[in-house]
Amino acid sequence: MSTMLADLGVKDTMTNMNMYLLAALAPLIGSMLTGFFGRKIGRSGSHVVAILGVLVSLILSIKIFIDVLNGNSFNGSVYTWAVVGGVSFEVGFLIDRLSSLMMIVVTSVSLMVHIYTIGYMKDDPGYQRFFSYISLFTFAMLMLVMSNNFLQLFFGWEAVGLVSYLLIGFWYKKDSAIYANLKAFLVNRVGDFGFLLGIALVLHFAGTLDYAAVFDQSEDLSVRQIELFGGVGWSLITVICICLFIGAMGKSAQFPLHVWLPDSMEGPTPISALIHAATMVTAGIFMVARMSPLFEYSEMALSFVLIIGSITALFMGLLGLVQNDIKRVVAYSTLSQLGYMTVALGVSAYSAAMFHLMTHAFFKALLFLAAGSVIIGMHHQQDMRFMGGLRRKMPITWMVSLIGSLALIGFPFLSGFYSKDSIIETVQLSSIPGAGFAYFAVLLGVFVTALYSFRMYFLVFEGNYRGNNQSGQDVSESHHDPHESPPVVWIPLVVLAILSVFSGAISIQPILFGDYFKDVIFVLGSHDVVAQFGEHFHGWLAMGMHGFQTLPFWLAMAGVFTAWFVFYYSPKTRNKLSVFAPLIRLFEQKYFLDKFNEWFFALGARSLGGLLWKVGDQKIIDGFLVNGSAKLVAKMGTRLRRIQTGFISHYAFIMILGAFTLVTIWLFGK
Repeated sequence: MSTMLADLGVKDTMTNMNMYLLAALAPLIGSMLTGFFGRKIGRSGSHVVAILGVLVSLILSIKIFIDVLNGNSFNGSVYTWAVVGGVSFEVGFLIDRLSSLMMIVVTSVSLMVHIYTIGYMKDDPGYQRFFSYISLFTFAMLMLVMSNNFLQLFFGWEAVGLVSYLLIGFWYKKDSAIYANLKAFLVNRVGDFGFLLGIALVLHFAGTLDYAAVFDQSEDLSVRQIELFGGVGWSLITVICICLFIGAMGKSAQFPLHVWLPDSMEGPTPISALIHAATMVTAGIFMVARMSPLFEYSEMALSFVLIIGSITALFMGLLGLVQNDIKRVVAYSTLSQLGYMTVALGVSAYSAAMFHLMTHAFFKALLFLAAGSVIIGMHHQQDMRFMGGLRRKMPITWMVSLIGSLALIGFPFLSGFYSKDSIIETVQLSSIPGAGFAYFAVLLGVFVTALYSFRMYFLVFEGNYRGNNQSGQDVSESHHDPHESPPVVWIPLVVLAILSVFSGAISIQPILFGDYFKDVIFVLGSHDVVAQFGEHFHGWLAMGMHGFQTLPFWLAMAGVFTAWFVFYYSPKTRNKLSVFAPLIRLFEQKYFLDKFNEWFFALGARSLGGLLWKVGDQKIIDGFLVNGSAKLVAKMGTRLRRIQTGFISHYAFIMILGAFTLVTIWLFGK
């Protein structure tokens, strides 16, 4: 009987393994078929294959999610790549409640983006290539979230970075796109270097790359010290966590490694939605949540995470106030919301961070795709100063954009309210150093978020249409009249809008206050601010009703009112903003960080390269070593050549002189 049960267990394991493999590989298969055979199967065949791959992955992700909820988790190796010095380098899966949640978020948003792309990219000559890239992007993210070891995590990490390079520079004939993808690639390499150092430290001191084995040693690692500079001892766990978080700073665009994300707008809108909502930028947040057994033993690392997140949440949101490109406003919104998630990680509210990651994925994808719908309707005009009044011309896009904006500012009962307010409350309860500054930053960030979100809303959808200002003619009488997008574009918007409304209320109880993350995320009792917040939680309905009385709500309403007054009711008021000209210039120049990077890093690297080329290569290597040695040999040859005269009498004379010298030495040497 026991043998039969064992056989059944093996069969079940193999069945699950095949399911996990298919869930991860389905987008890869779709990407390869579309990429290699796109011309043969045509445009329709390409998008059918790519969408089918992601759809299969989504269905299997849902099945896996249900299976995990029933208590069937998995942690095991699929393939052993190499064994070096007793360390196994494996491809393996860790399927638990954290990874299964991420799989659903990634595949659902990716599917909506794939469907949306049919309408958005219909006239683009790189149609098949685009579908191949976004399917590959989905595969890379799935490999990252499903990994059970640091090696596979790093593979997914770098694969996401590589494909983002291809996607941001998709329109490779545009100079701005080339600059943007190179910038994203280089900035992420800075973060990835820190990430790799963290993994190397884990391997060196823990002797393994397997998550479970490393986490078992967390407490032992926390008491060890290492010397970095000048014999000063550092906590090993702190150094590991900070190095790992530097990687997250690159991927999740945290200050000061955030500079690449706004420029990623040079890629097509579906890419912006995929990068900003479900894939690349969420990788860092997910990684820190996964590494909670390490971060919990270093309060210094948590404080570092908290401060960086606070700076990003507040100061990146301020930059959204001066943007005129509709996509860039949403991009800076992403930076700010990623800061909120990072702040939650810093106060050990990992579940709140993941909760906001999930809700944010839905409404941020909605906002980006709605912005793309506006761009389609405006015939690829992206400047909000030439929009206005689109509520009447694009009613579906208007409605979903309003829902997305309200979710973003945390309006009660919408998804963003539950996740965002949970973060604010947990920060208030935290005693981690820097929590006071973080609380101030996230509170002020609420006002800023509402201000730039509804500035965008009023400029785009309300008032009078301003598109005719570009040419001086009445555009409403021409073929450039704005129009609603086709169903293949707005149907994904409606689906995402529904998720943006209901996902928060449905999931707050199990994710935050239930036992959903019980055995997945580790939190020390002294850091458990979510449990403290849970003492005041009485259900989603009570929380939503109470939300109308809280300070964040009134700050959000103040932001909405300010935007309404300045950008709709009294536009002349904007002329009086000239008193803030120095501050506006500071925001427009993005705190001069781009200029600093161009001057210090780019110009510095070029100057150093020029110095090494002219001095090191030309003068030392070529001039001194290569050409110098050749000249030395030539001069010696010239001198020696004078001895070789070719006359026998000279050689005889030298022989006689040598013999005389030897005889003299022999006689007088005695």
